[in-house]
Amino acid sequence: MPRASTATSSGYLTALTQEIEKKLQRALASRSQRLNVLQELFADIALEVDGRARDIILLRDEDGVSPEEGGIQNHLCFYDVLADHYVRDPDCGKPILDLMVLLWSQSFASNIFALLFHKWLLEVQLENSEVLFRYSSALVHGATNVFWIDIQTNTRRFFSLFHYLLEEVALVPMRLNKIAPQAQRDLYLLLSRFIFFYNVVDKLDILLQQFPVFPNAFLVGGPADIFVIELTDQLQKLKVEPVLIYYLSQLKALQGLELRMTTSTRLKACLYSFTSPGGPMYPTRAVRHAAWDALDFLFPVGRYPRHLISLFFRLLYPWYWPSSCWNFIMSCIKAVLFSILRLIFSWCGNLKKPKEP
Repeated sequence: MPRASTATSSGYLTALTQEIEKKLQRALASRSQRLNVLQELFADIALEVDGRARDIILLRDEDGVSPEEGGIQNHLCFYDVLADHYVRDPDCGKPILDLMVLLWSQSFASNIFALLFHKWLLEVQLENSEVLFRYSSALVHGATNVFWIDIQTNTRRFFSLFHYLLEEVALVPMRLNKIAPQAQRDLYLLLSRFIFFYNVVDKLDILLQQFPVFPNAFLVGGPADIFVIELTDQLQKLKVEPVLIYYLSQLKALQGLELRMTTSTRLKACLYSFTSPGGPMYPTRAVRHAAWDALDFLFPVGRYPRHLISLFFRLLYPWYWPSSCWNFIMSCIKAVLFSILRLIFSWCGNLKKPKEP
């Protein structure tokens, strides 16, 4: 595969920048089409780079591997390469940034800023505290929006942005201190809500150790309490069933955290709300079982009384009896079949073992 030259790659990215600038100018000129143009621009920079564009953009070594490509697990989007380009050539992105400021109050403006300038913001030195606060707030707000897009579609298109904010910002104090203090706290709350979704639970302990001091810490508790409170609020907002089930399955990582009684009760009440059919949550059977598993794992004390109380309340709603009986019968049949199969396989295994002399 031919290696792309530096001039060709830079020229291609400059052309992309000019196209982005044209769309922003069109959005600024047309008030009626402004939202549609910004939405279209956001979709364009969030697209994954195809094979032909990769060969032009990426500078490959002798083995045909690009360091940028390998660092983001081969899921390369246009915002990834543009964000790197604006760090290497800040002047190239300045016209776009000036236009973004004029469109600051529009929908998708903060999303586009977060995708294109999240690395630039951490590399430049801004003396104006007001501008720094505006950019920092836009970064957190835009990142929140794009992560919710991933949740609504159950995809991980913006994983590289989350990975950068976690690994290169939140866990690196020198970079973290470059953004406004309020934005630092908001960033940690943001990471707390989405760390399970992006499956970076192994960094949870390090994240909790790096948590900044919150003004209301004496009321809500320490970093673990703040993390669980944000996570509980996130669970109650989730409406995509596979994502909710995935969150519930990841809650086992909370075992061992020292929580205040109020925080523990809040988490328990949240999980318990997903265990009953009907309003206000209307959870499906899969969600109910996942919630029961998480609840029994995190709070083993009182497990059986909880199930008995739940069974009692289920008996108060006769219209649930047919489905419950049917699921109970099917579960018993599956358990019996699996037991018979285990016995058969065990018996066959014993027959194949050579007899001892």
